[in-house]
Amino acid sequence: MKLTYPACFYKDEESGAYAVEIPDLPGCATGGNDLADAIFMGIDAASGWVLTELEDGGRIPAASAIEAIQPDPGGFVSILVLDMDAYALKYGSKAVRKNLTIPAWLNTFAESRHINFSQVLQDSLTAIYTQQLTESQHH
Repeated sequence: MKLTYPACFYKDEESGAYAVEIPDLPGCATGGNDLADAIFMGIDAASGWVLTELEDGGRIPAASAIEAIQPDPGGFVSILVLDMDAYALKYGSKAVRKNLTIPAWLNTFAESRHINFSQVLQDSLTAIYTQQLTESQHH
């Protein structure tokens, strides 16, 4: 699932470093030694914030329109793109065991083709979640 969030960037003229705030994610802020580092760190901080919220059963906030974000004087706004699937693969740690019941014929079919039941369920639920998140952001 890919998500986008606007972020405010503030440059420290003396050091050239940047502070980054993601207004839609309360308390999510970071910084970088230069703009490229700040963007990377912003994506990492926002992805970590969202992953923690998802793993704890919370809801992730819808992203504001970039035009709705007004940075403090001297700052500018840019969009961060979060690849939550890649981030969760690398850093996700919380898994929940689920038992399920399926028809015997379907089990035979899947096992004969070495289908990973957990991966199929995870992929399907992620697709449904992404679709519903997208629909809720457009309403």
